[in-house]
Amino acid sequence: MSNISAPQTAPWRAGVIQDFARSELFERTFQEGMGLVEETAAYLDGAGRQDSKLLSRNAALSYASESMRLTTRLMQVASWLLVQRAVREGNMPAESACDASYRLAGEAGAAPVGRDGLPSPLSQLLERSERLYDRVRHLDKRMYVETEDAAEAPSPVLAQMSRLRDAFGA
Repeated sequence: MSNISAPQTAPWRAGVIQDFARSELFERTFQEGMGLVEETAAYLDGAGRQDSKLLSRNAALSYASESMRLTTRLMQVASWLLVQRAVREGNMPAESACDASYRLAGEAGAAPVGRDGLPSPLSQLLERSERLYDRVRHLDKRMYVETEDAAEAPSPVLAQMSRLRDAFGA
């Protein structure tokens, strides 16, 4: 019987995750993401319903497809942001946030069907959500994915920051 244990998260990595969760960048990204989720829900449940009724058959199919992609993309972002907030609030250890099940998945589904004829508010929400998703995907890769393949030793800059944090009790 072998004694195989799960890989441990390097302490410096957990520190990076905690530092991000406490940062102004996280706070701004969280507010933007949750605001976009609310704005999208309000549009799709309100004016978007009316807008979709005025579309041609092909544009209505595109509207349905793109609105599903939009909500899926935003739910992935919101889920990722909520994990980071759980780390910040001490409800989840940073080490647990490293689990692959919390990573931002690649966008699922086919490429956009075509956005010609879509209502302007939906097109704007799509563009904003894509930009937000790209930024969060970049953060996810930098904090979790890229470091999984790197050596478990921190960069010299991170090591120095850790020493300073220890020395000044921050």
